[in-house]
Amino acid sequence: MKILKLISTLSIGILILLASILLFLGSLEATNAKILMLIGTIIWFIVTPFWMKEE
Repeated sequence: MKILKLISTLSIGILILLASILLFLGSLEATNAKILMLIGTIIWFIVTPFWMKEE
């Protein structure tokens, strides 16, 4: 289950937060940021229920 928590954390940390920060700084286009955030959200919604029901 630790691997699922890691995947969940990385999807939030990297794909959502980092994309938002890079968009704010102007290093990433809005279209690419939206795609990365959507992918991160989908990964989070798929993975999180599996490790949450174990505890």
